[in-house]
Amino acid sequence: MEGNSEDDISTVAECQDQKNIDGTPPLKESEGDDGGCSNDPLMAALKANQEWLRAKVAINNAMVAGMDDTTPHHNGFFRIGECEGQKTIEGEQMPLVLIPSKEEEDRTCHEALIAAVKANREWLEGKVIANSAVLLRGFDIRDAEEFNAVVEALGWPDIRYVGPAPRTHVHGRVWTANEGPLEQFVYFHHEMVLMKEFPGKVILFCEVPPPEGGETPFVPSFRVAERVMEEFPEMVEELDAKGLRYTLTVLSKNDTKSMRGRGWEDAFGTKDKAEAEKRARALGMDLEWLPDGSVKTILVPRGLTRVFPSRRGRRMWFNTVVGMHGGELSSATTVDGGEIPESFVQRCEEIIEEESIQFRWRRGDILILDNLATLHARRPSLPPRRILVATCK
Repeated sequence: MEGNSEDDISTVAECQDQKNIDGTPPLKESEGDDGGCSNDPLMAALKANQEWLRAKVAINNAMVAGMDDTTPHHNGFFRIGECEGQKTIEGEQMPLVLIPSKEEEDRTCHEALIAAVKANREWLEGKVIANSAVLLRGFDIRDAEEFNAVVEALGWPDIRYVGPAPRTHVHGRVWTANEGPLEQFVYFHHEMVLMKEFPGKVILFCEVPPPEGGETPFVPSFRVAERVMEEFPEMVEELDAKGLRYTLTVLSKNDTKSMRGRGWEDAFGTKDKAEAEKRARALGMDLEWLPDGSVKTILVPRGLTRVFPSRRGRRMWFNTVVGMHGGELSSATTVDGGEIPESFVQRCEEIIEEESIQFRWRRGDILILDNLATLHARRPSLPPRRILVATCK
């Protein structure tokens, strides 16, 4: 456990009679530099670190409850399971697999899961933040309507998808995941990473598992940042200091043959170019109209890495340089138009792949990703494959 909260106003201290369980002491915050003479710094710190504190309380309470791989916990409903491809990184399982504590119908039906989710929202959110990914497995979620009910039960506000991926609305807050051809690889990315506002969580549901391939691998973003900074410290600092410039050329109409085939009319919800420009500016992008009716979207400036509250002060690889660099319809350069070395981009791609985690989808699986801490992708697959998604703040 890290020694400081996000704004470094508090440090982890000790108290009389505290116990250390599985290496995690009960959390007690010590005074900041002012020695506790005023409540103002404390109140400011509490407000700035609400999510971090909630996660810490949830994690430490879970430890005190004596949770392990076999003991039912949190109202006796969930039990920690395992899945193929799972990794342990800095003491945390990724993904954390939660399964029913018992196989009776009253524990595996979707109504029971919804009730348990509502009763344990803070605990679940703490797990998503601590483990970066949580896989709910074995709860017999059958369709978009039942999945939507689980999403609503989690209580996180909706954020509508904005981007080039072709998607279709299914039910409530549920959409199809990228509908591009299944033989194409959808590269690793943080959802809506280039937008002014992006999701805090991405929730994926497997309605129809593919017969072969089609995994949704994910990567702990901080591990990528750590390794790239170890190998290219000067390059990382230079790119972060200069900022990045991205471009993506988008057709006017949808192209079902491309994983980035969403046309600008659909993306901006209008056929009027002036209105499209207005909506683009609100999203933090400029438009350059091309003679064939397509448009080049320009996003600038963007960073290479970011540090988010409640994520242990970790520096995240929060960009899409590898996915857009040197593409036929896309580019990634420095803000001033400088080229990013191909050797650097290739090595970043290798590191991302080396750090990836993946498992075989099963029908009814729900994967909750911390979008601030994980990149995700889609492996090519044979049909049929139907993965649904909800994006949340």
